[in-house]
Amino acid sequence: MLTSAIDHLVVTASTLAAGIQHVEQSLGCKMQPGGQHLRMATYNALLKIGEQCYLEVISIDPGAMSPSRPRWFELDTLLPDTRPRLATWVLRTNDIDNVSNATEIDLGIVEEMSRGALAWQITIPPDGRLPFQGIAPAVIQWKDELHPASRLTESSVSLMQLVGHHPGARHITALLNAASFEGPFSVVEPPDGVSIGLTATFQTPKGIVILS
Repeated sequence: MLTSAIDHLVVTASTLAAGIQHVEQSLGCKMQPGGQHLRMATYNALLKIGEQCYLEVISIDPGAMSPSRPRWFELDTLLPDTRPRLATWVLRTNDIDNVSNATEIDLGIVEEMSRGALAWQITIPPDGRLPFQGIAPAVIQWKDELHPASRLTESSVSLMQLVGHHPGARHITALLNAASFEGPFSVVEPPDGVSIGLTATFQTPKGIVILS
């Protein structure tokens, strides 16, 4: 049976240190080191925000050899003074080929990726862009039945709700329906005065906090 859920949230930053500082100060937490994505010349830090859900800060790895392709999550477009932001999210499925082909949204190519002992398939647009400005998710399927969040230290931060605003909300909703998605995510057309973007609401040691 086809299933899908929120796998993780992606915060992009011009440097990993800046991204970690932003999340830790905002949520009152301590992030854990992640690892390197050698094919993309990026690296990350992680925070468990659910039983099978985490938040990722990702940035260009300055010590890695530049890839011969655009990096994912539009990291190549960040300037040194670009502020960290909640750029997109990742949908976990048990049938990535089915989900990636079940929508008119161009999610990119299903590619094999790895980080240390972890291996997965994920949709990546060849030009590194964020589909629907990041409101449409990347789609992931892990090779291991044990979810990476189970390897992370328990935190006092939990995801309550994720909301996207985009004029193409109906297309994203169609993708979620085709993927048999269940989870605390909703997408709507932005009302007057509201920009395209994501907002995530967390329960934290500081109370309820919103990241955008």
